[in-house]
Parts: sequence; C-alpha cells; structure tokens
Amino acid sequence: MASLRIIKRRIRSVQNISKITQAMQMVAALKMKRAQERGIAGRPYAEKITQVIADLAALSRPSDPLHPLLQQRPVKNSIVVHITPDRGLCGSLVGNLNRKTASFVLEQQAQNKPVSLVTVGRKGQDYMRRYDLKFLAEFSDMGDSPSQMDTLAISKIIIDEFTNSAADSVYIAYTQFVNTLVQKPMLLQILPIKPAELPPMENVEYIYEPNSAVVLGGLLPRFIEMQVYHSILESIASEQSARMVAMKAATDNAKELTTDLTLVYNKARQEAITKELLDITAGASALS
Repeated sequence: MASLRIIKRRIRSVQNISKITQAMQMVAALKMKRAQERGIAGRPYAEKITQVIADLAALSRPSDPLHPLLQQRPVKNSIVVHITPDRGLCGSLVGNLNRKTASFVLEQQAQNKPVSLVTVGRKGQDYMRRYDLKFLAEFSDMGDSPSQMDTLAISKIIIDEFTNSAADSVYIAYTQFVNTLVQKPMLLQILPIKPAELPPMENVEYIYEPNSAVVLGGLLPRFIEMQVYHSILESIASEQSARMVAMKAATDNAKELTTDLTLVYNKARQEAITKELLDITAGASALS
C-alpha cells in the first residue's frame, strides 16, 4: 500500500505541474502575439530608414566632412550589446545566443582585441560574468512591451563610446524572430555604419533641406536607436514564442507521464487486490 500512495502522490504532483505549464503556455502565447505584432510593425520603418541613409550616403560629396558614426578605424576595442531574456524556461534560446556571443568574445580576445559588454537581460548578464570582461552597463526588467524611450540609454552609451574612440566597432547580439518554431541567434555589426548600396532601380531623387549632409547627420543617431529598439522587440517576440513552445512540450510530457503513472497505479492496485483475495481464500480454506 505504501507504493500505491507514492505513485498516487507522483500522479498528483505531475498533474499540478501540468496545470502550471499549461497556464504559462497560454500567457506566453498571448504575449507572443503582441510582441510579434510590435516587431513586425517596425520592420517597414527599419527598411525605409536604411534605404534613405543609403541614398544620402550616395549623395554626399567628397569635400563633406565624414560623420563620426561612419568613420572606419582599425579595430582595437569592441563593444557587444548582448540582449537576452530576464527569465528562463524558453528552451535553448538563451543558451544558443550566449554561446554565439561567447564564441565571438573568445575569438576577439585571441587576437588581443578587448571586448566590452552592454547587457540587456539577466540571463546574458549572469552568463557573461564568468568571463573576464568589462561591463559598461547592465539593463534588466524592461518588461514585455518597452517603448523606444526605455532603450535610448543603451543607444547613447554605444554612440558616445564610439564617437570618443573608446571603441572601434560595436556589435549587437539578439535573437531574430523568424516564426513560432524558429528563432535565430544573430550577431550584427552596427557601428561604424556601413550604408547599403541600393540598386539603380531603387534610387529615388529627393530634395533634402538644408542639404543631404545635415540630414544624414541627424538620421544616423536615429538609425542606431532604431536598430537597438527593433532588436529588443525581436528578442522579446523570440522569447515568448520559445517559451510557449517549451511550455507546450512540458505540458504534453506531463500528460503522457500522468497516463503512464496511472497505468502503473492501476496495475499495482490490481496486484494488491489479487493478493488480498488470495489471502482471504487461503484463510477460508485453512478454516474449513
């Protein structure tokens, strides 16, 4: 009977876990839909501002002074903006991104190129502390729906570090949302800005006032701010979709385990009843 009580207790525990994971799955699905809409809504703006900057860079004259964010220098120091979730339970998403960033950091250190970090999210912050790195800033608890104002401090840090020549290149590590089942870890260089080369058919004649150089100088910081903000939105959408999938798998596994334990419980109960019947029959036979 003790084994029956243990099995029954395990069944109850697994059922409780199943209820928790199912609730987390439903919450993550709701948050994923909102984050996905915000992330996808920002893509047209990102594509358009990239096109405008490419057009402005093509119009710039050799005599115009080069904007500090466009200056190419020999890389001696780098910065990585590492964007991860604050919480776990989202499958392999955090581990894949942490390993990708750590691999880049080790590669740079092997070439005697120091790397500094700006971490967004506790999971990446905790992981990167095991390496001997300089932390410029740490951000956490940004929530599931941050505004662009919440991310401006990140952009200001990396822009100031680059323009002051404290860093010669800036990278951003985040998870790109592809679809509900696929989230791709990305490591992109955002500084110095390399204007895209537009095909001739996409070049459009604009009139910029007061001139293209002034407009370009005003747009470049906004471009960096947009890239940081959009990367955080993509990371949030990836986090929620990965958590939803992970919790669905956990719920399915819990239900399957409950079925298996119930079968074991029924067999053990049947064996106990059979044993009791045999004892009663043997006792009755002895009395007769």
